[in-house]
Amino acid sequence: MAKKSNVLTVQDLAVYYGYIQAVKKVDMEISQGEFVVLLGSNGAGKSTLLNALIGKAPITRGQIMFNGKDITKWRTEDIVRAGIAIVPEGRGVLPTMTVMENMLLGAYYVKDKQDINKGLQAAYSLFPILEKRKNQQAGTLSGGEQQMLAIGRALMSYPKLLIMDEPSLG
Repeated sequence: MAKKSNVLTVQDLAVYYGYIQAVKKVDMEISQGEFVVLLGSNGAGKSTLLNALIGKAPITRGQIMFNGKDITKWRTEDIVRAGIAIVPEGRGVLPTMTVMENMLLGAYYVKDKQDINKGLQAAYSLFPILEKRKNQQAGTLSGGEQQMLAIGRALMSYPKLLIMDEPSLG
């Protein structure tokens, strides 16, 4: 059986906030098609690690490789453009915008209108309630519906790697 290539490789990753070390040393490899779960107590650094992977936490040491490219020092928008999407803890929907407007934010870097429409239809097939509520303000959705919206929005970018922080929240 042929070995799958790594989509993500993290080596010796450390993150500090000032003098406080939030992530000590992380090494991990994720291959295409794998589902990986990080388990740990509150404050163990799980969210910080995920934020480091998308350029939103300060990496003090280590390296992040995505599809063979070193993305350690890339800006978040370049990481998203390269194919990593995140569903943040607490959902991160924009409450005064509609469901549709939130969904379209996930397709910000998708240029082809047909691809945007296909993405919407795919998200609506996973979460039919979103289509019914597409003109409703996101802040008026239930917690579970907001979580569906956050996942649907992330999928709109056609990610090669989908990161979910606390996906069962709500």
